[in-house]
Amino acid sequence: MPRKSRIDAAGAVHHVIARGINKADIFSDDADYKSFLNRLDSVLTKTKTACYAWSLMSNHFHLLLRTGNTPVSVVMRRLLTGYAVNFNRKHKRYGHLFQNRYKSILCQEDLYLKELVRYIHLNPLRADIVSDYRSLGCYCYCGHGVMLGHFKNDWQDTEYVLNLFGKDTRSGRRGYSEFVRKSADQGKRPELAGGGLLRSQGGWTGVKALRRSGDYQKGDERILGDGDFVMSVLSRANESMTRKYDFKARGYDLKDLIERVAEVSGITSDEIIRTGRKRNISGARDLLCYWAVEYLNVKQLELAGLLNITQPAVSMAAGRGRILAEEQELDLET
Repeated sequence: MPRKSRIDAAGAVHHVIARGINKADIFSDDADYKSFLNRLDSVLTKTKTACYAWSLMSNHFHLLLRTGNTPVSVVMRRLLTGYAVNFNRKHKRYGHLFQNRYKSILCQEDLYLKELVRYIHLNPLRADIVSDYRSLGCYCYCGHGVMLGHFKNDWQDTEYVLNLFGKDTRSGRRGYSEFVRKSADQGKRPELAGGGLLRSQGGWTGVKALRRSGDYQKGDERILGDGDFVMSVLSRANESMTRKYDFKARGYDLKDLIERVAEVSGITSDEIIRTGRKRNISGARDLLCYWAVEYLNVKQLELAGLLNITQPAVSMAAGRGRILAEEQELDLET
C-alpha cells in the first residue's frame, strides 16, 4: 500500500534521525560535513524552521526541529535529496545514500525538549567520537559547542534553549552545561530514540494510519509525550482526515477544485492550467497543488502532468500554496 502524505502542524517539534543505507557512512571527510551544514543552513533559513539541537556522526545524524509553515517532510526532502546528489557526484557513486525512510518523532515540548537537546548533543560522546565531556564542547559537528559559545551558527536557535536554563546568556549557559554534564555517563536512551513507549516512526503519516484503524493505544510509537498529548495529536490528525474524506465523499473532484481556485484567485480555469509567470496565476497554481494534495489526495505525478511541471516542482508549489492559504485565510469550502 502506498504511503499517505504526512500531516504537519505548524509549530510542532520533531526529533529527526536519518541513517546511511545499510549503515554506510554519509560523511567521508570534513568537506562532506561542511557541505551538509551549508545545505542545512540554507534549507532551515528558507523554510523558517527552527533548530534547537543537532549532531552529525559518520553514518547518521540527529536534528531537533520546530517547523514553521513548511512541513517537516518538505524540509527533509530538500535537505536529504540535495546533499545525496552532491555526495554521489563527488564520490562517483550511484544509488541511495540514506535509508528508505528517516525517523520523525513528534515531541511534547514541555516534557521533553530539554531532555532531547541533552540526548542529541551527547551523541558524539556516546559514540566515542570525543573522549570526554570537555572535548565535546570542541567538536564542531554538534550543536553543544554552539550552545556554549565556542562556535557560531546563525541557524541554531540557542537563545530559545538557553532561556530554559537561565535568565540571561551567561546563566543559561551555566545551567545548560551542568544539565548536560550530569548525564555525560549515561548510555543510550531508547525511550527517546527508538523502541520506546510513546514514540513513533513516520511522523503524522503513521498517526493517521493508527487513527484510521481505530487503535487508540497511548503507546503510539510515533509520538513522544504523555497520554493526553498522544490523544491530542491523534484527535488533530483525525480532524484533518475527516475533512479530506468528506470532500471526496461529496464527489468533489479535481475539476471542481480548479474552478474553486479560479474563483478565489479571480482568473479563469484555463489560465490556471496554462503556464504563466504572472503573480496571481502562479499563486493560483500553488494553491491548486496544495488543496489537491491535502484534501483530495491527488498524486503529485498527476498534477505534474496537468500543469506541465516536474514532480518536485509540484511539491514546492504545494508548500507555497499552504502558506498562501494560511496568510490569506483561503478555504476550499465555498
